[in-house]
Amino acid sequence: MRLAITVVLSLAAAAVFGLTSVLEQRNTKQVPKRGALAPRLLYDLLKRRSFVGALALNLVGNVLQILALHLGSLAIVQPLIVLNLLFAVLIASFTIGHHAPDKTMFAGAMCCCAGVGWFLAAARPGGGSATIGTGPALPLGAGLVAALSVCLAAAHFGPVAARPLWLALACGIDFGVNAFLLKVAPDMFSHGFSPPQQQWPLYMLIAVAPTAFLLNQSAFQAGTLIAPVLAVIVTTDPLVSIFLGHELLNESLADSAMAIASEAAALALMTAGVFALAHRAPHVVPQQTTPELAQEGRQASG
Repeated sequence: MRLAITVVLSLAAAAVFGLTSVLEQRNTKQVPKRGALAPRLLYDLLKRRSFVGALALNLVGNVLQILALHLGSLAIVQPLIVLNLLFAVLIASFTIGHHAPDKTMFAGAMCCCAGVGWFLAAARPGGGSATIGTGPALPLGAGLVAALSVCLAAAHFGPVAARPLWLALACGIDFGVNAFLLKVAPDMFSHGFSPPQQQWPLYMLIAVAPTAFLLNQSAFQAGTLIAPVLAVIVTTDPLVSIFLGHELLNESLADSAMAIASEAAALALMTAGVFALAHRAPHVVPQQTTPELAQEGRQASG
């Protein structure tokens, strides 16, 4: 029964996140273009009622995810959350393009989701603890800052076409850390706002969550279509959170030669899905009927 409730909550969260992703991405295209992590982007978006509505839905999705994480492990919840990519592709296709999703893009989304599921089936993560000491706080924070710095530098100095994918990678890493913190922070709420060394997951969550959200909006604004950006985010997020669960919460992972080979094949499938989405998106944009997406297509090819 506990497992069934966890699955239902996770799928509900995935559906809500898929819808909010579409709403947020459309809103980012209707405000002035800003740089990565620019607070002014959030200010522009908050003036739009539809974006505020998306925020409310996002809050609902987060509550559902937190409840699911409280009942089940990261290994169960996060792969199901990945399905928000499929929900987003379907919703965006029918609400923006007014037609069934492009076959190549839908196949790419399926590859991403199937790859994550395959990876976790092969890795068979489990066990572990929901509590954590103070030791990992500094390495985790420093590692996150370093990873985000590399991604942001690549987005700024690298090819323009790759910018949304680098921002999405940064967002996915941040979301993975955020999911890990959501797993461990609730068990420490009874301590309240005690000194950071006793309650560091809560304090880190306060910094990580807004950063992830702003990176998400920056990636949406930089990308032409939602699928490639969201594919990078949803494949990176569970991999990071599962890695942290294994390293910091002692969740076990299969490490036989067969399991490792299967995990590598799953990662290759995920990569193929992201590659297909990234390369198909520019060809799909000119086929869309809305002036907004047509303008995006002209900007992307110019």
